[in-house]
Amino acid sequence: MTNPEHPANPFSLPDNLPPPVDDGEADHLAGMQMPSVTLRTTFGELVDLFALSGRVVVYAYPMTGVPGVELPPGWNDIPGARGCTPQTLSFQAEKDVFAAFGVTIYGLSTQTPEYQKELSDRLGLAFPIVSDAEFKLTDALRLPTMTVEGMRLIKRLTSSSRTG
Repeated sequence: MTNPEHPANPFSLPDNLPPPVDDGEADHLAGMQMPSVTLRTTFGELVDLFALSGRVVVYAYPMTGVPGVELPPGWNDIPGARGCTPQTLSFQAEKDVFAAFGVTIYGLSTQTPEYQKELSDRLGLAFPIVSDAEFKLTDALRLPTMTVEGMRLIKRLTSSSRTG
């Protein structure tokens, strides 16, 4: 039996999800330089997004669910909370297009690398997910966050930069 919170088709989302609203909480990020913060990825490596050369896209998401584990109560009622797995799958589906333009993709959440690895392995991701479980990058960039069931989570957003 399929858990209704994690249907067999990850693109199957509940009807009537509240749409995300641009509340301006990320406006300060435009033109902001990436701080030098070293974080662990699902590939087991340490990465400093500031030190990367070329074009980089970092998409941030609150959290991914794990099949068979219930999402926090009211998760579907939080604008932009639901859909982290489909968002990740959309980047995975377009990875070759990004690569053709010389763009490196990174996912980012405040979940631990171990938690993120489950998603990465399950989806067969070709790009790493970066863990900011200690909120070093989140706080340095003043990323918009929310608290759900005692968990501090990044709100969904995408940023790109070109360096070197």
